[in-house]
Amino acid sequence: MLKSLNLATLLLLLASGVSILPISQPGIVPPVQAQTNETKKAEAERLFNEGMQLFQQGTAESYQQAIIKWEQALPLWRNLGDKAQEALINLALGRVYDLLGFKPKALEYYNQALPIYREIKDRAGEARLLNNIGAVYDALGEKQKALDYYQQALPLSRAVGDREGEAATLNNIGGVYNALGEKQKALDYYQQALPLSRAVGNRAGEARLLNNIGGVYDDLGEKQKALDYFQQALPLSRAVGNRAVEAVTLNNIGLVYDALGEKQKALDYYQQALPLSRAVGDRAGEATTLNNIGRVYSALGEKQKALDYYQQALPLRRAVGDRSGEARLLNNIGAVYDALGEKQKALDYYQQALPLSRAVGDRSGEAATLNNIGAVYNALGEKQKALDYYQQALPLSRAVGDRAGEATTLSNIGLVYDALGEKQKALDYYQQALPLSRAVGDRAGEATTLSNIGLVYDALGEKQKALDYYQQALPLSRAVGDRAGEATTLNNIGLVYDALGEKQKALDYYQQALPLRRAVGDREGEAVTLNNIGGVYSDLGEKQKALDYYQQALPLRRAVGDREGEAVTLNNIGLVYDALGEKQKALDYYQQALPLRRAVGDRGGEATTLNNIGAVYNALGEKQKALDYFQQALPLLRAVGNRAGEAVTLDNIGYLLQQQNQPQLGIIFYKQSVNVYETLRGDIKGLPKELQQTYTETVADTYRRLADLLLQQDRILEAQRVLDLLKVQELDDYLRGVRGNTNTEQGVPKLPPEQKIDEGIEAILNKAVEIGQEISRLQERQKLNGKLTPSEEQRLAQLWKQQEQIVAEFNKFIESPEVLALINQLKPQTRSADLLNNLDNLIGLSDNLKKLQQNAVLIYPIIFDDRLEIILTTADSPPVRHTVKVSKKELNETIRAFREALQNPSLDAKKPAQQLYEWLIKPLENDLKTADAKTIIYAPDGQLRYIPLAALYDGKQWLIERYRVNNITAASLTDFNTKPEPKMQILAAAFVKGSYQFRHEGQDFRFNGLPFAGIEVDKLAQTVSPTTKYFDKDFNQTIIPLLDSYTVVHFATHAAFVVGTPEQSFVLFGDGTVVTLQTMKNWRFKNIDLIVLSACETGLGGNYGTGIEILGLGYRLQTAGARAVIASLWSVDDGGTQALMNAFYAALRTGKLSKAAALQQAQIALITSNNPTNEQRRGSIRIEPIEGVPSDVANRLSHPRYWAPFILIGNGL
Repeated sequence: MLKSLNLATLLLLLASGVSILPISQPGIVPPVQAQTNETKKAEAERLFNEGMQLFQQGTAESYQQAIIKWEQALPLWRNLGDKAQEALINLALGRVYDLLGFKPKALEYYNQALPIYREIKDRAGEARLLNNIGAVYDALGEKQKALDYYQQALPLSRAVGDREGEAATLNNIGGVYNALGEKQKALDYYQQALPLSRAVGNRAGEARLLNNIGGVYDDLGEKQKALDYFQQALPLSRAVGNRAVEAVTLNNIGLVYDALGEKQKALDYYQQALPLSRAVGDRAGEATTLNNIGRVYSALGEKQKALDYYQQALPLRRAVGDRSGEARLLNNIGAVYDALGEKQKALDYYQQALPLSRAVGDRSGEAATLNNIGAVYNALGEKQKALDYYQQALPLSRAVGDRAGEATTLSNIGLVYDALGEKQKALDYYQQALPLSRAVGDRAGEATTLSNIGLVYDALGEKQKALDYYQQALPLSRAVGDRAGEATTLNNIGLVYDALGEKQKALDYYQQALPLRRAVGDREGEAVTLNNIGGVYSDLGEKQKALDYYQQALPLRRAVGDREGEAVTLNNIGLVYDALGEKQKALDYYQQALPLRRAVGDRGGEATTLNNIGAVYNALGEKQKALDYFQQALPLLRAVGNRAGEAVTLDNIGYLLQQQNQPQLGIIFYKQSVNVYETLRGDIKGLPKELQQTYTETVADTYRRLADLLLQQDRILEAQRVLDLLKVQELDDYLRGVRGNTNTEQGVPKLPPEQKIDEGIEAILNKAVEIGQEISRLQERQKLNGKLTPSEEQRLAQLWKQQEQIVAEFNKFIESPEVLALINQLKPQTRSADLLNNLDNLIGLSDNLKKLQQNAVLIYPIIFDDRLEIILTTADSPPVRHTVKVSKKELNETIRAFREALQNPSLDAKKPAQQLYEWLIKPLENDLKTADAKTIIYAPDGQLRYIPLAALYDGKQWLIERYRVNNITAASLTDFNTKPEPKMQILAAAFVKGSYQFRHEGQDFRFNGLPFAGIEVDKLAQTVSPTTKYFDKDFNQTIIPLLDSYTVVHFATHAAFVVGTPEQSFVLFGDGTVVTLQTMKNWRFKNIDLIVLSACETGLGGNYGTGIEILGLGYRLQTAGARAVIASLWSVDDGGTQALMNAFYAALRTGKLSKAAALQQAQIALITSNNPTNEQRRGSIRIEPIEGVPSDVANRLSHPRYWAPFILIGNGL
């Protein structure tokens, strides 16, 4: 930017010095000698004046010729003993070397002049020279040294009354503080200089100072103030006819409009400046203006125009010997080629710039160029090379105190680590950059860094944190008038809300971003936002609107040459037509996207499009074609490390093979898919956005399809294992970040024939990956060099052919006699009896049940659309399955009817309870009798989680009267080891009095105290000693560190599920604070045996889901260290809770019963009781806040409403 005019001021001082210093007069000497001295003097004057004429021509060549003249004059003046003229020549030589960029040489001559000025006591000359030395150190980035010299010059100018020189020095000091980011100090010095320039009538100097003050306000984001100062400077420069300063001012006004995104206005001012610089022969100023015009065209996406202007500026920079400016221009040209994807050309220009910056000692410029080179390697995927260049840049910025440059480099390093998936490292570097940007007042840089931090948290799934950082960035971008940055941040906020499913909010932010991107001429960004808006409308089912936006984005992406973005939009248009059933149109767009993705080397995107094409062919009934495309996608996904996409594609292949009546092969691919998912556990960041949207459903479907297929093949134990893993996956989908354990990481075991087939498939896949990697390397080389050698082109053609043959090789393999023989070993009709025998030992469920020694059985129901399957595992026999012919729809309707009856004592609960018994338990009765079952370990599926198994009715008894019931999330997440019940030490806390109303995660909650909770806790303390009690305000988060000192924790309070962000679901403490599931995730307890949540809810209403939220809270507390959790399924009457809990703790305190047995006894005690109860409602947890006061209908404790809601989760055995 043309803000600081130190250089122009110094030029003025030098010119002034040359014109006012007197020519020394000869002394009294002998005539002959005098004649000789007169001759020498005349020669010295001639050489000096000729040098001045050459210097004023202002070209690199004329500067070189001036040096020759002055170096010839220098010894003549020395011989004449004219110290003033000797000092002046040294000053002039220093200045010309300075202008040519030879800073050390300049310092050498300046340092020869300095002692002479001091010797002859020319304080005005000394002050000018000190200013020039300061300017060299300033240009070298050694700001403190520059300040030292300026500070030496200042009192000298004041002492000799040189107010003009004083103003120039104050200006230079202000410039240093400005560069150091100390904007207020810079303003102070500029403001001291301004009245001095006015006092001496130096209107050109006044104009320069007004420009500099405007520049500071520009940096501070106060664009209007900046414009005010520039507008004051403009008429002054015109009044004195100083067209050079006028051009500078017009440039500065253009820069403000440029930053404000008003590109046309900026161009207008630059175009006014250009002829002025040309008219006065100011080739340096002309080059600067051409550079600025080029920057505008580059920002507008008109890269060729930008190049034209940069190329015009380049010879001018070279002509005036401005090597620093030349280096900056080369950097700009490199940036254009970088944006055009011509990476090698970009590198060539950056590599030309680098030695120039080094030669002139411009370490800031050198650091900037190293950053740019790093950015190219980063874009090419060579992350280590990028880091190497960034690490070279970092100490340079630090050495010269360039905190803005240091912040940029730290941010760039952060970007690399972010891309490498090392999110914490990325955050560390961003956090280092942030205070630097703040320290130098770089609010635009600060905003960018805050946005980058937001992006990391967004990728980590911490959406609220991401929003917080974006919201911090937004006002900063607005404050500095950075509309491009503002638009990017608005777009990012929209993306967060989009991912959270808040589509309207996402639209609002995208719609705010769109006009900003248009206003600043950011066509690439405009296309991105249009594409995002299209995505929202597509998700909302408004397909025509989605098409409209995609069709607007498409020509923009083509216009700016964004082929990767063009491919994304074409793919999205294909998805819309696919959803609309226009399969041929969808194919057309996918087929357009495919070569683009290949051309830009976007292998992940290529795989996505291949998958989409495969899906269309599948829908059209062309199964083999579909399979071919899925097979092409698979090695690409493997090569780019997109494990989530790989799992989806394996599932697609499995599904197609199942459809082609090849169930054994289908199972192999489904197993591969499930096993990949088990290694991922929720890490879907690598999955393209269009696949992320259906990821959760796809995962669950894969597990269910595999279980279904295994059951059809009568492979029950494997099916049970898949169901177990499905439950862990459902938890992960709900809570995110459920990582499973060493058990789940083993995935689904493979049978020996499957293992052999797998090995053959892997060999073909690895070959395809190697081919793809070599193709990628050649494509990168083509991108880097612009072309390939003939031998490389030939090799690339061979590789493409080999890649096409992979599909044929795969099909040949799966149809080979060897594979058919292996498949025959897997068929139910032909497999050997011992093939499945080792699986039980591998999975270990029977052994776990034996360890319990409690006559325990494990029941796993699984709900399919057309039937219910029930798997029963016992300690002494292989697992068995029973198929129940009931549809999912009928089952769920009965579940709802049962729940409604359970919560309303006036309704008969026995009828739906008996129907559910007929479906769930009746088919197992003989097996349960044979196993002499006493305890049922129950892992419910889907909406079965909303009802208590204990309350099923066989026509004579409730199930709890025959069996103990222990719910688990999944067998693989449950510790089946038993240990003696510990001596009870209880911490009991209750919210009794008061009320709280607050907003949490966008939802409003209101809670009142529970008077009966106090009675409950008091009774508990009377029943079990020792019990420590906390009520209301004392029931606060200071008790959390104390919890692990107790074996039982009992909370009688409210809790709530938060829809949309389940990790923010919470338990309310008595002081009104909340503890979320996210917070509980970090709890680690060693001694807690049981946590009881006797908490309030207003019911599920009609909002039934998969029921995973019922077990989610229990799971979270188990992972915190609790062996078991008791929670309730619906609102519970206080009297009922009190009676049940009294009975439960009375049974448990004996130390003779397990938690499951104690709960069974307590429930049977209420079943056989005829005591009435009070009806103030109490319960566990709610899915969503609902207004309304519960009815108080008296009833008896024998109704399941009172004894059935509490379920035991975990190991209560």
